[in-house]
Amino acid sequence: MFVAKQLKDRSVCEYLLYMWQVEDTIRAFGLDIDRIRTEYLAGFQLDDEQMKHEVQWYEDLIRMMHEEGCQQQGHLQINRGTLSLLVDLHQQLLRSPKHPFYSAAYYKALPYIVELRAKSGKESGEVETCFNCLYGVMMLRLQKREVSEDTQQAVAAISHLLALLADAYKKDKTGELEL
Repeated sequence: MFVAKQLKDRSVCEYLLYMWQVEDTIRAFGLDIDRIRTEYLAGFQLDDEQMKHEVQWYEDLIRMMHEEGCQQQGHLQINRGTLSLLVDLHQQLLRSPKHPFYSAAYYKALPYIVELRAKSGKESGEVETCFNCLYGVMMLRLQKREVSEDTQQAVAAISHLLALLADAYKKDKTGELEL
């Protein structure tokens, strides 16, 4: 919860990737709050009050996962909603003549996005494909597996695009974004 709040304020894209990781962490512990508390959260240096809040947050997420039917796969509505906001903003930025750097970053990343969508065989949109790529590479790195040079180039282009999107999102939230 504490990390999620910090990330949401700093970078919505990092926040969304983190939340996907939290969903997978919950699944890895079988949606069992007792296991999460003793095998996962116990490894963090949390005082009693922080632990209480973290446990409550995970309990709430577990309840939502049950209610929304995403115990095995998929994403919570709160995360899908965030992704949807980013997709809308992405489209607005592409249509706006005031954001040529965003459009340039998009067209630089587009060949990688198209290739990744073709390889995945999934019917996901461009922004979701970008997140899937970064999340997949993050998982590979956590497993200490090698990431190919081609994938690293794709990640660089996609990361740049999502960084610009996150910056625009932050400006939009504060009313500073002109479209």
